[in-house]
Amino acid sequence: MGKDLPLLASATVHEAAGRIGALPSAIKPLDPGMQLSATAFPVRMPPGDNLWIHRAVYAAQPGDVLVVDAGDGFEHGYWGEVLTVAAMARGLAGLVIAGGVRDSQQLIRLGWPVFSERVCITGTGKDPDGVGSLGEPITIGGVTIARGDMVVGDADGVVVIPAGRIDEVIDASNRREDAEAAYMDRLRAGESTLSIYHLPDVS
Repeated sequence: MGKDLPLLASATVHEAAGRIGALPSAIKPLDPGMQLSATAFPVRMPPGDNLWIHRAVYAAQPGDVLVVDAGDGFEHGYWGEVLTVAAMARGLAGLVIAGGVRDSQQLIRLGWPVFSERVCITGTGKDPDGVGSLGEPITIGGVTIARGDMVVGDADGVVVIPAGRIDEVIDASNRREDAEAAYMDRLRAGESTLSIYHLPDVS
């Protein structure tokens, strides 16, 4: 079972962690209202082939988010309505894929969190001899994702935090959100951002 994690803002987590773990900005939710905070189950598969992602739906634990590296095969729809319904039945938390998805309107209606690099109608193969992996570390955009890492996603993007830092980063994120709430009160009272952040004014 995936670890129960609080829902936090991706930008807050990224800043609280020391500005690490941001996945490429092209990876965005199908719908801006989709949010995600869950433990990673990494998947690697050959370009243009989605057999490993079918396997991943049944290898991952409930509460996990599938984080998928499709190599350089961006121009394919690896995931659609069928796999979404299957993943929902398994209790998975969402999908993050450096690749394409399709059936986008059906996926939006289902409301299950899907974060993808693009939407693409081109289909995929299912080669039983294709090389891939389940649960082993992958790298997307220079960020290494291991099983059990924290994955946080929203309309701003996706950030991945190493498993060993989850509790620390959650605490730092909560402190940051409390501080920003206080800043909002000070701004509404007329204080400037220059003063709050101790920024130099024009000399």
